[in-house]
Amino acid sequence: MKKPAWLFDLDNTLHNATPHIFPHINRSMREYIERHLGVDEHEATRIRQDYWDRYGATLLGLMRHHDTDPNHFLRETHQFINLKQMVVFEKPLIHMLNRLPGRKIIFSNAPRHYTEAILAITGLKPCFDAIYSVENLHFQPKPMLAGFRALLKAEHLNPRNCIMVEDSLANLVSAKKLGMKTVWVSTGLRQSPFVDVKISSALQLSKRCSRL
Repeated sequence: MKKPAWLFDLDNTLHNATPHIFPHINRSMREYIERHLGVDEHEATRIRQDYWDRYGATLLGLMRHHDTDPNHFLRETHQFINLKQMVVFEKPLIHMLNRLPGRKIIFSNAPRHYTEAILAITGLKPCFDAIYSVENLHFQPKPMLAGFRALLKAEHLNPRNCIMVEDSLANLVSAKKLGMKTVWVSTGLRQSPFVDVKISSALQLSKRCSRL
């Protein structure tokens, strides 16, 4: 049997970004929108959330509706003075990933410099064969199918041989439509026909991957 290719999201899949990192990024995005669109805090928050809900990424809405420079936006909104202290990560994950059969690829909507920094801080970088950040996807982030297809083409992968591991259900819907197996990292009660396996932590993956 051919070994699978594992496509891993980064934030809230391989580490917990909710307590410290996401609040910082959300605040940075809001402040960026305030500065560059000339709106107040309330309106900037509404715009950020609206574009996230509509497009799966605030950046995509800003590019479509305001001609925002994506490189400038990502650089400005992903600056951290003490990122190492903000990362919440379970070290046993490294051992678990090393035991998984097949290639492992990072597939993240985050910018390259941030992705590389998280992988270095956690010690995860040697676990992965390739890293795809939003720049590699020509700023067409998940859940857009174009981003998925760009990765599949670049890595010469058949989607039916891929397993997507992700905390975002919308992104798993896209993966499933392309023929991938899907793993949802979620502590919620919701179920979905687009999910093959649901786990509360990526640490459970090696025990559950036989079902895939």
